[in-house]
Amino acid sequence: MNTMATEWFADWFDSAYYHLLYQNRDEEEAKAFINRLVEYLDLEKNDRVLDLPCGKGRHAVHLNALGFETVGADLAPQSIEKAQVYANEHLSFAVHDMRKPLEKDGFDAVFNLFTSFGYFEDDQDNFRAIDAMATNLKDGGVFVMDFMNVPKVVANLVPEEEKTVGDVTFKLKRQVIDGFIVKDIAFEDKGKSYRFQERVQAFSMDDFKGYFEHAGLKLRKVFGNYALNDYDEQSSDRMIFVLDK
Repeated sequence: MNTMATEWFADWFDSAYYHLLYQNRDEEEAKAFINRLVEYLDLEKNDRVLDLPCGKGRHAVHLNALGFETVGADLAPQSIEKAQVYANEHLSFAVHDMRKPLEKDGFDAVFNLFTSFGYFEDDQDNFRAIDAMATNLKDGGVFVMDFMNVPKVVANLVPEEEKTVGDVTFKLKRQVIDGFIVKDIAFEDKGKSYRFQERVQAFSMDDFKGYFEHAGLKLRKVFGNYALNDYDEQSSDRMIFVLDK
C-alpha cells in the first residue's frame, strides 16, 4: 500500500498512474486555449515564456511552436524526463519547485495552467509561490493563472464514481474538508493496492486577490472558460486570471 507523502503532489504527480488516470485530456482544446490566450496577450515572437508547473510539457511545446523562447519547469522528475524529448534550442525543461524563483526578471510571460496551484497545506507557501511567479517576470510582464471555478465545482461535486482506464479501475471519492476539495483515489494493479489523495484548496476570488496584491501584481482580466468568455461565479468552468507586473 502506498502511503501519502506530507506533500502529496510530489508523490502523485510523479506517478505513472496519475498520467494514466488523466490521459484523455483534450489536447486540441488546450492548444486552442493557448492560441486565444497568446492572441489576447499580444505577445511578440521570441518573447521568453515560462510554463510552471509544466507536467510532461504539453503547453510548453505548443508555446514553443508558436515562436516563443520557452522554459518548462516542474517538481516531478519523471514528468521532466518525459518532457525532455521535446527540448530544442528554444525549448528547455527543468526540475523546479514553484515556491522558489527560477530566474529573477527572466520572462515576459509566466503561465500557471490547468489548476496547478492550491496544493499546499501552509498558506504561506501560497504566498511564496505567487511571489516567486512575480519575481520570475520582467517589469511589464504578464502572469496568467488558470484555476477551477470553485463555487461551481463545489456545487456540482460528484461524491463517488469509478473510472476504468485500460486494466485499472480507479475508485474516486470527493468531498470538501477544512477548505480543501479532496479526492481519494484507490485502485489495484498487478496484485498490489494503491491509494493516493489530491487536495486542492477551495479558494475564493478574494483569496486570489490577496495573493496577487501581496506579490505586486495588478489584475487586468478574469475569463471564465477556455473560449475566453467573461467570468461568472455560478456558471463559469474556470477562473483564468490575467495579471500585469
